[in-house]
Amino acid sequence: METITKQSPQGCNNICPTPPPLPGPAMNCRRKGSATKGNSCASTATRDLWDNLFDRGYRADVTIRTNDGGIIYAHAGVLGMASPVLRGMLKQAKGVGHKRLISIHGVQHDAVRVFIRFLYSSCYEQGEMKELVLPLLVLSHAFVVPQLKRICERQLENSLLTLDNVVDVFQLSLLCDAPRLVLLTHRMILRNIKAVSATEGWIAMKRSHPALEKEILESMIYEEQMEKERIRKLNERKIYLQLYEAMEALVHICRDGCRTIGPCDKDLKDDQKPCTYEACKGIELLVRHFAGCKLRVPGGCIHCKRMWQLLELHSRLCADSGSCRVPLCR
Repeated sequence: METITKQSPQGCNNICPTPPPLPGPAMNCRRKGSATKGNSCASTATRDLWDNLFDRGYRADVTIRTNDGGIIYAHAGVLGMASPVLRGMLKQAKGVGHKRLISIHGVQHDAVRVFIRFLYSSCYEQGEMKELVLPLLVLSHAFVVPQLKRICERQLENSLLTLDNVVDVFQLSLLCDAPRLVLLTHRMILRNIKAVSATEGWIAMKRSHPALEKEILESMIYEEQMEKERIRKLNERKIYLQLYEAMEALVHICRDGCRTIGPCDKDLKDDQKPCTYEACKGIELLVRHFAGCKLRVPGGCIHCKRMWQLLELHSRLCADSGSCRVPLCR
């Protein structure tokens, strides 16, 4: 700004102010005097203010009923701004005076409390997350709180996914529209199918969702077939490379000569440079055997058969058989 005010109006078009720095990652939002608790970048005073508002229920106008008769007090303004689903529930809620009553069932009371607290301060304790990550994933999806949902997915991906809970996480990720988590858990199940199939989660899934178990087993068979196909193609490629090297070595021996073997009109020198063809030594031994083999019975010698196959393959691939030095190429 100082640069602009000091210049004349005529020079403003030639001088551009320095652009602001690009925004950094979320962890850079901490400023001097701020502190973190759990996973929050808010200042200590701001975080404590929202936590106290939730913990003390000061002028709370919403009562939330949970499983086992639990009750949580909250504020309609906070809930409505944090979740569109809760906003709709509050519009339809009935109550006495300014108090409104809603119910959240299906998960334990502690999970609902951690969930509502997150709506206030975006904070959570790592111990609570480790214990309640699955119900929090369900709540964040059901009440459309994408920030908490991403946190739950990331926690599961990084450290909380185990062989004991991978089947439960796989089923929940299907229900909660978490495709990346579906892929990770599915791969983990396939890699450890023997150990996973002995867990309680697999046994429960087998009883309640036999079709899902069938899909997993079918996908495992498909993965095995794909792996066999991949290995087959790798072996084919290896054979093609070996044949290519053999063809190159055969042409090299018949055209240039190599060490102790070569065309009759070529002088071989003892101080010749080492051969760069890896298959040359094997082809040399095969040519020498082919030239001196005395086996003349039906079916022939297996080594001679191999030499005939190389000569035939070369003749099919050779583009200039008129000048080619390889025997029998024409």
